Amino acid sequence: MKIAVAGKGGVGKTTLTVWLGDYLAGQQKDVWLVDADTALSLGPALGLGEEDLPAPLVQQQQLIQERVGSGGFINMNPKVDDLLGGLSREVRGMHLLLMGTVAGAGSGCGCAPNTLLKATLAHLLVWRAQRVLVDLEAGVEHLGRGTISSVDGLVVVSEPSIRGLQTASRISSMAKDLGLQQQALVLNRAAEGFQPPQDMHLPPLAARIPYLQSLEERQQHSSSVLDLPEQNRINELCESVLTRFDS
Repeated sequence: MKIAVAGKGGVGKTTLTVWLGDYLAGQQKDVWLVDADTALSLGPALGLGEEDLPAPLVQQQQLIQERVGSGGFINMNPKVDDLLGGLSREVRGMHLLLMGTVAGAGSGCGCAPNTLLKATLAHLLVWRAQRVLVDLEAGVEHLGRGTISSVDGLVVVSEPSIRGLQTASRISSMAKDLGLQQQALVLNRAAEGFQPPQDMHLPPLAARIPYLQSLEERQQHSSSVLDLPEQNRINELCESVLTRFDS
C-alpha cells in the first residue's frame, strides 16, 4: 500500500499522514513516511526536534554529485537501492525520510538534485516498503507520471471552506489526469451534517476528522500530534481511510 496525502496548506494533511503511519506501525507493518513538502513538517509532527531530523536528501550535495554527477553529464538513472537506510530515521517503528522539495522532478527538469529525488522516491514506492505514506505539497504534478503511477491511492484533505474544497477538486482532477483514479476525501473540522457540493467533483468521502480540543491545546506547546486522549477515535478514522485502499 503506497498512499500520497495532499491538500491545501493548513488543512491537516501532515497530521493525518502521521496518524495513518502510527496506526499502521501499531499493526506491526513496515511503514515509511516520506516528507515531500518543502515545509518539512512530518518530523516535528512526530515530536522530533530539529537536531533529531535526518538531513533532507536534496541537501546531500556530495551524495548527489557521486550518484548523479554535475556539469555537462547527468546520470538520469542513478543507483539508489542502498541509500534509504542511511538517509532515514526510525521513529516509533516508522522510517522517516525527508526528501526536500521535489518540485519539477516530473516536468523534464534535468538538475541533479531532482534526478536523485525522483529516483529515490520511485525506488521506495516500487521496490521497498509494504506501507508508504507520502506527504505532498498542495498538488501532485511534481511527482511526474512515472512516480505517481506507482502510488496505490491519493488521500485529499480539505476543510469545509470553498477555497479548501476548490483546491481539493483541482488536486483530484490533476491526479486523475496522471492516471491515479483511486482517491478518497477526508474532511477536517467539518460539521457532522456537512456535505461537499456535488458539482465540485471531489473524491468519495472516506472520513471526517473531528474537532479535538486536546490537539488544539497540545499545539500550543508541542509540535507532536501523537498520543492524544482521543486515540480510539483517531484509530477509527484511520481505519476508515485505509480500507479504501487495502485491496
